Amino acid sequence: MSGGPRYRILLVEDDPGVRFGIRSFLEAHGYDVEEADTCQAAEASFRSARPDAAILDYLLPDGNTLDVLPRLKAIDAGVPSLILTAHASIDLAVRAIKEGAEQFLTKPVELPALLVVLQRMLESERSRKRDLAVQSRQARDRIDPFLGRSSLIRRLAEEARRVLGSDSPLLLLGETGTGKGVLARWLHQNSPRCEEAFVDLNCAGLSRELLDSELFGHEKGAFTGAAGAKPGLLEVAHRGNVFLDEIGDMDPEVQAKLLKVVEEKRFRRLGDVRDRRIDIRLIAATHQDLAALVRQKRFRNDLFFRISGLPLRVPALRERLEDIAPLARSLLDGLAAELGRGSIQLSEATVELLQRYPWPGNVRELRNVLERAVLLNDRSCIEPQDLRFEPAPGSAGGEWDSRLTLEEIERLHIARVLQEEGGRVEQAAHRLGVPRSSLYQKIKRHGLRPSRI
Repeated sequence: MSGGPRYRILLVEDDPGVRFGIRSFLEAHGYDVEEADTCQAAEASFRSARPDAAILDYLLPDGNTLDVLPRLKAIDAGVPSLILTAHASIDLAVRAIKEGAEQFLTKPVELPALLVVLQRMLESERSRKRDLAVQSRQARDRIDPFLGRSSLIRRLAEEARRVLGSDSPLLLLGETGTGKGVLARWLHQNSPRCEEAFVDLNCAGLSRELLDSELFGHEKGAFTGAAGAKPGLLEVAHRGNVFLDEIGDMDPEVQAKLLKVVEEKRFRRLGDVRDRRIDIRLIAATHQDLAALVRQKRFRNDLFFRISGLPLRVPALRERLEDIAPLARSLLDGLAAELGRGSIQLSEATVELLQRYPWPGNVRELRNVLERAVLLNDRSCIEPQDLRFEPAPGSAGGEWDSRLTLEEIERLHIARVLQEEGGRVEQAAHRLGVPRSSLYQKIKRHGLRPSRI
């Protein structure tokens, strides 16, 4: 295993001599080994150690492996397990496989054979996770930008489908994090140009020179460091779609060149003297008020009118509260697949809390909050205390929207402190500056359930 990952193995065996022999053998082959000798200890070690694989003796002092295996699978279904038993039978093997065991060996076990089986289990799980990662990336590319049942999202879906066949520029409007990039990719994948290139570029924060070079390309010697010719993204996207995010931040000089592309389908590389013709559809997006930028002389009036003929407005998350639950569940399914976890649910109290929060960061913030909750907990159901909301950008430490009631703010704050204190009520009460008995009453009133008391 030299140079490869150092795997952690959970070894559950009540015989000290057998446990010592297997542990010593595995450690000599580069594995880290966590030990347990009962079902109860196995479950506790599984939660804390997060092993890459588990080797489980069938008969233990407080039960058998088939009693504890379903609980281990509920914590992390992706951890492969190998069962050892001195009393093998076909019936027992079938039952073990049904409960989720990957392998089954009889005792006394031959250590070299055990090593081979363990290596195969780990490699199989690595391959499964690689496949899941590929599927997850593909799923993100295919994500439905119209998930939900609100009238606003239904209207957006209808308008988007109407403009699929057009080659006219599209302008996607909406706050940061609403999913304009997801919509742009959907528009490409469902357009007549779907077999051609999809190129996206975020204009925010790019200097004029860099933006110019990225979009239009350059010839050898066009500027210091241009050792060779380079095609721009517009050339790469020929016959496809170009998505320019945050077009309101584009430098005015680059805007003038882009206008020529939109009107004449022609452009010129930096340092070149001849025009090149291209066939693209432009999809632009911004969270800014472009009409206001035009009045401030920060955005070209002619370019604004050329790209704003077909506007699509992506609504903010707070405008479609009824969509939060299906969105959250869809995002959780993706996160679970991405992390190799089993199904993860939302409690009713958690859904209620998600629907009351104002979501200044929109869908992007929702995903971040859920991802943090999944990564910091191994439970199969997310509770309110698992959620941690971040202060809104530009706020002076104040994180709650003025539309929340004092009762809602209190609940959110208690849930966060409990989560940060690992569910320990005494420490949470000390931080909140209230007696422990008072905090218990508030926890009960708000329907919170600390994981540890």
